[in-house]
Amino acid sequence: MKNENSLLNQLIQAFKILPGIGEKSAQRMAFHLLEKNREGGRNLAKLINESVENIRNCSECRNLTEDVVCHICLDEKRNKKLICVVESPTDVLAIENSGSFNGKYFVLMGRLSPIDGVTPQDLGIPKLIERIKSSDIDEIIIATSPTIEGDATSFYIKDQLNDNNILISRIAYGVPMGGELEYVDNTTLGRAIQGRREIN
Repeated sequence: MKNENSLLNQLIQAFKILPGIGEKSAQRMAFHLLEKNREGGRNLAKLINESVENIRNCSECRNLTEDVVCHICLDEKRNKKLICVVESPTDVLAIENSGSFNGKYFVLMGRLSPIDGVTPQDLGIPKLIERIKSSDIDEIIIATSPTIEGDATSFYIKDQLNDNNILISRIAYGVPMGGELEYVDNTTLGRAIQGRREIN
């Protein structure tokens, strides 16, 4: 019978706080560090500690950064008149990796969910609206996820900006490149049909 209070068991349980990590994966990680890479474990522990202490939200866009203002907000080469609203820092990373966007961001850190008690204030939406109204913005791209909560968030932001002369767009959702239509779910296919555009 295992000792629930042992340091080894505590280490295994600590790994389980990560998303997608169950008992077996946590055990593999713990044993790998202890048996094969203790130096890597020390470095990992140091970096986790430093990150938790020093990484915060950017004062402009709410993305994660070590600085008061993140490098994207400080980049003068980016289009200041274009803001992409996303749910999380991982969305910023995905869009940046695509190389398809050269504007600025606003990170909500979630999406509206009255059931879970997530309000516009929790997402910084009043700050976003203030930023848009006080700046020379041409377009807002809302890139929230294609869920009920994501759609509700995008509609709420649009409603808050109805009186402003700003183009508000929503990213298209549809069939992935190389995907076969017969394997695409009905909702995605429906969105692809609705979001169709003219062939140039």
